[in-house]
Amino acid sequence: MIKEIIVVEGKDDTTAVKRSVEAETIETGGSAINKEVLKRIRLAQERRGVIVFTDPDHAGERIRKIISKEVPGCKHAFLTQEAATSRGDIGVENASAEAIRKALENVRTDYQSAEAQVSWEDLMDAGLIVHPQAAARRMLVGKALGIGYCNGKQFYNRCRMFQISQEEFLEACRPFIEEEGTHL
Repeated sequence: MIKEIIVVEGKDDTTAVKRSVEAETIETGGSAINKEVLKRIRLAQERRGVIVFTDPDHAGERIRKIISKEVPGCKHAFLTQEAATSRGDIGVENASAEAIRKALENVRTDYQSAEAQVSWEDLMDAGLIVHPQAAARRMLVGKALGIGYCNGKQFYNRCRMFQISQEEFLEACRPFIEEEGTHL
């Protein structure tokens, strides 16, 4: 059984998580997360720890940001958009049991006060921002690092928040850096 309580968006997500692992969940009820839910999440964090496991879309990212701001120190699990998509619908409820287990095995802890390990210049040098293939590269690197896909600014913030080391970052960038013959 997973010790932490997993925060998901809705009932279908709870069903998907429980068919994949033995765990308890708190449902946010979607992106309109209220004070009562935040209070339960805060209590869960104090007593057992929390893993935030939201959909890899805009609404899921909004929920993740709200929880991170209101309840510091949470762990985060991420699914790729491809692993969470079925018939054009994106959500945790669409992921396979294997994808859910893998995401929960690769959780990251939110360290908001940490000094940046990866710089904005590192992202530019790797072509993750201001590059014709930046979005595709962020998707690949985000998947390799287990921090999910997001825009350039959010990607930078996630690298800081989850204390991604230079070594981890370079390893994740290696496939396309070697392909181009460039060095970081």
